[in-house]
Amino acid sequence: MPKFVYSFTEGNKDLKDLLGGKGANLAEMTNLGLPVPPGFTLTTEACKVYLETGSEPAGLRDEVSAHLDALEQTMGKRLGQADDPLLVSVRSGAKFSMPGMMDTVLNIGLSDASVAGLAAQSGNERFAWDSYRRLVQMFGKTVLGVPGDRFEDALEDAKHAKGSADDLDLDAEDLRQLVDRFQGIVREQTGRDFPQDPREQLDLAVRAVFESWNSDRARLYRRQERIPNDLATAVNICTMVFGNLGSDSGTGVAFTRDPSTGAQGVYGDYLQNAQGEDVVAGIRNTVPLAELETLDKASYDQLMTIMETLENHYRDLCDIEFTIERGKLWMLQTRVGKRTAAAAFRIAVQLLDQGLIDQDEALHRVNGAQLAQLMFPRFAETATAKDGKAERIAWGIAASPGAAVGKAVFDSYTAVKWSRSGEKVILVRRETNPDDLDGMIAAEGILTSRGGKTSHAAVVARGMGKTCVCGAEELEVDTKKRRFATADGRIVEEGDLISIDGSTGRVYLGEVPVVPSPVVEYFEGTLHAGADVQGGLVQAVHRIMAHADVRRRLRVRANADNADDASRARRYGAQGIGLCRTEHMFLGEGRRKEVERLILADTDEERETALRTLLPLQRADFVELFQAMDGLPVTVRLLDPPLHEFLPDITELSVRVALAEARKDHNENDLRLLQAVHRLHEQNPMLGLRGVRLGLVVPGLFSMQVRAIAEAAAERRRAGGDPRPEIMIPLVGTVQELEIVREDALRVLAEVAAATGVQSDIKLGTMIELPRAAITAGQIAEAAEFFSFGTNDLTQTVWGFSRDDVEASFFTAYLEKGIFGVSPFETIDRDGVGSLVQQAVAAGRATRPDLKLGVCGEHGGDPESVHFFHQVGLDYVSCSPFRIPVARLEAGRAAVETAGSDSR
Repeated sequence: MPKFVYSFTEGNKDLKDLLGGKGANLAEMTNLGLPVPPGFTLTTEACKVYLETGSEPAGLRDEVSAHLDALEQTMGKRLGQADDPLLVSVRSGAKFSMPGMMDTVLNIGLSDASVAGLAAQSGNERFAWDSYRRLVQMFGKTVLGVPGDRFEDALEDAKHAKGSADDLDLDAEDLRQLVDRFQGIVREQTGRDFPQDPREQLDLAVRAVFESWNSDRARLYRRQERIPNDLATAVNICTMVFGNLGSDSGTGVAFTRDPSTGAQGVYGDYLQNAQGEDVVAGIRNTVPLAELETLDKASYDQLMTIMETLENHYRDLCDIEFTIERGKLWMLQTRVGKRTAAAAFRIAVQLLDQGLIDQDEALHRVNGAQLAQLMFPRFAETATAKDGKAERIAWGIAASPGAAVGKAVFDSYTAVKWSRSGEKVILVRRETNPDDLDGMIAAEGILTSRGGKTSHAAVVARGMGKTCVCGAEELEVDTKKRRFATADGRIVEEGDLISIDGSTGRVYLGEVPVVPSPVVEYFEGTLHAGADVQGGLVQAVHRIMAHADVRRRLRVRANADNADDASRARRYGAQGIGLCRTEHMFLGEGRRKEVERLILADTDEERETALRTLLPLQRADFVELFQAMDGLPVTVRLLDPPLHEFLPDITELSVRVALAEARKDHNENDLRLLQAVHRLHEQNPMLGLRGVRLGLVVPGLFSMQVRAIAEAAAERRRAGGDPRPEIMIPLVGTVQELEIVREDALRVLAEVAAATGVQSDIKLGTMIELPRAAITAGQIAEAAEFFSFGTNDLTQTVWGFSRDDVEASFFTAYLEKGIFGVSPFETIDRDGVGSLVQQAVAAGRATRPDLKLGVCGEHGGDPESVHFFHQVGLDYVSCSPFRIPVARLEAGRAAVETAGSDSR
């Protein structure tokens, strides 16, 4: 028979899975000899059985009875005893802290019979009726489902009748009458009397806490914090101690350091003559914890000693709840405290310097999500708070973090033009496409009314470290009239100032003050690592990043398509380029025309002419790129997107041709172009003519690109450089495709070597982005010197998702229903996509032991995914330049992963 109940004397802090965080820490404080009221914990396993079956596990009632008997023996009184009642609290407590998300009931054991006994024993009749009032109110709302505002309204009526705004002014008789009214509300709302049997109260409260694990707010919180749904909650039954016995009693919350900044000192709040929920609810103003020294110096001194003991024991910032009952201090809870991102880095370094933790543990104490928060500019919280001046006009998807302010513009041309004139602009579109790239680069931020986190706008913005809000569906964007309308009918014209918050998805009218990030200045090299700004924040980040770089095995590369991005990536610590998307080099009006000529070519001569025109342009691009990344590997992906993306929109072109015909003004080129667009039009272009298929169908295209790469490498080598290009063939599904392209590429490389007299060691590899490629990786490795996993498309093809469609249609429902804990486009799907990656790694290395393995999908910069790639043995991850520090940090954390402290 499993054990479902543990006394506080039996557990310890390492049993959080079984006892929950609260129960494990109460046991740990008991073991340390700290003043903890006696009690016991019902395990998470008991909760799981209850939630799965709808009833308590066999034997649980008997175990609770045995522990309750022991508690009554210890305290010398029985639960609900009429002349001297033992009262207990029933509190939730999951493995990870979920403050306020689940239920608590205090004063269990009070009844019509025992309230007089509590009054007699305490010598305080008001206190007894106040405690009973609290029980009926809390039990009624939490356990019996009575609307809480019914009790609040009755309490307000009682205070109003007394002519006071403070519940402390209600005397014993007022509170007795309030109890009667509360019990009447329970009877009216539930059809039953308030339970008078103390054991029935206890059993019902326990079940309510179990059930609160699946409350809407608890589910929402877990989804937000990525806490698994199957952990369940423990239930802690603890002897009541009272802070509402008079002015020599009270309750408070304390932190061993400032959770906002990490500064050491006395932080917290205290409330005289109150119970714990009064502090949290904010129904009365608290005083700073430091004032407790003047109110009760003995308790204050003891609390300071205990706080030091706990911080040294847990080796971390501790969050403490305590109660003082008639001058006696009791510890009700401790946990590793939540903190801001800045505090996390500062505290880790402080504890390291104090000798409480080592460098590996300091690295483990922070994470990539916190570092990302520190890197983005932020709006001043004083402006965006509820009482701030910022006026929110829409709410979309937080696609790329940061804060951006600028004038609304509605096309790329205007964005570039105004930007060059010194104006800051926000590019507003229904959605973006590759033609908007110039405008996106020029803009401070991007706002779209359509699309999700992996839409074009979102992906490009994250790659550039540009603030972006997508899918703000409340907005009606009219690009022709150059304005958008809000849900309440307000019109924002081009040139009007707006502010967008990519961390929350909020859109504001006007200019919201922005706070710059010194951490980005540090990574850019404009702020010295030893700069003493923001309380040593930059110094703390530098020290932890330096250790992460020492400890990590994974190398970190960048996804970069031009010299500027490559240079920024190098400043941010990139060790090469893992993905250069050559299709981005063909954007811009001049080059698009040449691609059009290539597509429209009817003869070999026309095609060769177009390729000859594109060759020097590509070569110049690669020379710049290899110079920026001199001495580091640069993986160049040959042209991948469907060719129709380089052609005009089929609808616009059809209208243009029709209008020209109506005017008898025939344009032969437009007619040919329309025929080509029709010929190349595909129902599902992402699974159509793209990648290696393009190279096999359009003669000379890949050969031109390989020649440009080889000639650029030779030019750089002759100039004394050290270029290290790698050529990657995309969307391979079978080894035969790769062998044909590889053979042609080797021919071109040999020709360039003979013509230039420069031998270049250029590796040839492929992207693994189709399920068949992953399954046949052993065969493909025979013709590939490296694999790079394209996890964006691999996720699409494994799941059968078109990501631009599914995120806008049903992803929200899937997240709400718990089908996804997180979008598989954000964090690698370990069971599906991850399993294929792992299989391909093993098969590829079995064929070619020296096979180099990397990942170049967006997952390469996702903290949780980086840990997976470390575990399966990849050599590097590649991500957008802005995410490189995050990937470096998480690669280091993956290498030193320990059980460590959990501050979630």
